[in-house]
Amino acid sequence: MIYVHPNWQLPGLEETLHKAQAAHAPGQQVLPPEEYILRAFEVDPAEVKCLIVGQDPYPTPGHAVGLAFSSEGQQIPKSLQNIFTEYTEDLGLPRPTTADLSPWLDEGVLLLNRVLTVLAGQANSHRGLGWEAITEAAVRQVATNEHFCAILWGKQAQQLAGIIGAKRCIMSPHPSPLSAYRGFFGSRPFSRANEILRAQGADPVDWNLDR
Repeated sequence: MIYVHPNWQLPGLEETLHKAQAAHAPGQQVLPPEEYILRAFEVDPAEVKCLIVGQDPYPTPGHAVGLAFSSEGQQIPKSLQNIFTEYTEDLGLPRPTTADLSPWLDEGVLLLNRVLTVLAGQANSHRGLGWEAITEAAVRQVATNEHFCAILWGKQAQQLAGIIGAKRCIMSPHPSPLSAYRGFFGSRPFSRANEILRAQGADPVDWNLDR
């Protein structure tokens, strides 16, 4: 069952969802599973205080769960392994043992990919289907929250900085193995996000995934 919190204002969502589910040949698999596609929108947008933006879902079957960078089980995708390396260095917390980032949702963190579906084995295969307009509308909405910051990894995510305001953004290269060593490592995104929130008079995010 697909659920979207009623406070979201996302024009064209149903049309884009239908297009993404239909735009493939017989036998091709669309990821994530249908019930996970809009999972990022289950949270109340008014409660979002930190946005983390990804590109599109993991194209490996079993990895994509509808939340940017999050996954299931013990197999941790390579980008997330690099995020966990920075997480431990930045926060001094133990390295997480599972790929599940969903505890962050309760802390007001929105894990949003720019594109919400992908064909199995074909990264970026659903770019241009309409998801970019949907997710931009979502970012515009949460960016109006009084207490808000964003962690933007990679060029696609950083296109949103003008909407959010550069002073509320932490920007660095993407954590993928292709770019993590170009400035992602050492960027301290989690502690810097909390610094922004504290300066706004907000409570910081409890990033600890082993609660």
